[in-house]
Amino acid sequence: MELTGERTMPGVLTESYWFARHEAAYRWVAENYVFDRICGDIGSGEGFGPQLLLTAGARSVFGIELDEGAVSHSATTYPGSSFIRANVIALPIATQSTDLVVSLQVMEHIWDVKTYLQEMHRVLRTGGTLVIATPNRPVFSPGLARKSAPINPFHVEEFDAEQVHDRLTDCGFTKVTMRGLHHGERIADWEHVHVPIVAAMVTAGQPNRWPPELIDFVSSVTSADFLISGAAEAQDLIALGVK
Repeated sequence: MELTGERTMPGVLTESYWFARHEAAYRWVAENYVFDRICGDIGSGEGFGPQLLLTAGARSVFGIELDEGAVSHSATTYPGSSFIRANVIALPIATQSTDLVVSLQVMEHIWDVKTYLQEMHRVLRTGGTLVIATPNRPVFSPGLARKSAPINPFHVEEFDAEQVHDRLTDCGFTKVTMRGLHHGERIADWEHVHVPIVAAMVTAGQPNRWPPELIDFVSSVTSADFLISGAAEAQDLIALGVK
């Protein structure tokens, strides 16, 4: 698959930080919510997420992705799950058919967030769980005001914890809980000596211009270098809601 600058994938050393950041959230969901459940991954990208959920014991997993190339790649690479090309605001999934819906690093790309959330609410069974992850605007884009256009050209809007909580509640989800993905000790120690790792990558430009110490560290990052705790100061927000 082509590296777009936004969609991450396994096996690319200079993408290791971003891939591990995604993988950590998937692994947390897998460890806590998927066993023996029918699961959907809305905005499944490269397809590694559904495979991880399936391996963790999900009864079945489907992935929804708009990009035709990504769907073809996913179906070939991860044949245990079903991948469907569709728009996330018009899911070709039966109402009340799914136990768990995850949608990680997708909300910030959506023009019609209300319909996106309503569609995931529709396909969930009563009592089913939604898990959303999205960059925490005050940390990811310091100084960016609510509803302002993000610097990231792939993002439509970025959100803070209160906004995400309220949007889920407004679309019918109950027991909405806000958590967050944080840098663990090893990344924090590196940042204490250098600069924030995301700023280091952005400032350095294209990976072929990165200094050796940045390449070495980014390439070494794994999902174990992140932890899930409260939403305050999180790199990514993780929201859970119940239908």
